[in-house]
Amino acid sequence: MRVSAPGDEYFGRLKLSYLGVDNTFRDESIRAGAYTTDSHIISQVNFAEDALRDWYNRYPKDPQLPRSYFLAYAMYRKIWTQPGQVKAWQYLHIIAARWPGSYFGKLVKKDMVGFVEHYFLEPAPCPSEAPAESPAPGGRRRAAPTPSPTPTPVPSPTPTVGPGQPSVEQLPVPCYTPVPPTPSPAPIPSIAPTIVPTTAPSALPTGLLTPTPLPSTHPSTTPSPVPTRTPLVAKHH
Repeated sequence: MRVSAPGDEYFGRLKLSYLGVDNTFRDESIRAGAYTTDSHIISQVNFAEDALRDWYNRYPKDPQLPRSYFLAYAMYRKIWTQPGQVKAWQYLHIIAARWPGSYFGKLVKKDMVGFVEHYFLEPAPCPSEAPAESPAPGGRRRAAPTPSPTPTPVPSPTPTVGPGQPSVEQLPVPCYTPVPPTPSPAPIPSIAPTIVPTTAPSALPTGLLTPTPLPSTHPSTTPSPVPTRTPLVAKHH
């Protein structure tokens, strides 16, 4: 049975080798700086953690695992969200329980003393400002209403540390101005087409449609009959 994972075997959803797991924790730790809440960095670290668990399930006696678990712990220490700090605390105890005699097991035992979780609170909306005074009728200005005192934000109390639990430091964040929702435009009523009533054609007159001739303005003159001349017939003796 092989103890160490080969370099060409891949783990987790992203199919990372054990070298890829270590490189992801190192690279994202450099990008994070002193601390981070960057969702892209957190996503990459979570993928590496998924591959690390898969690697441990297949090769639980791999001598390279203590170092990789320590890199995961150091990375989650820089993620200043509550889930990230909880994972850092869990990795601290996993390393101390599984590899107590290793170099990394001795390192984490020192970190358990005075361990403090750091994470930011959820942002809250800023208090609303008093409305500006408006001019009264007649040109005089109304007296501005006495603004009600704005309550001073009270910091969230630090949770009580239970036995075997780390101290917690909750960090405040600036408030934000809520953006009013954009009203949806009123629906435009559809205009029904106007029906123009058609006028029925007037009935045509029945009967003879032959036009009647108009009387002439000049009197009609009937020509007189031309007398017919009788030809003369010569008489023979």
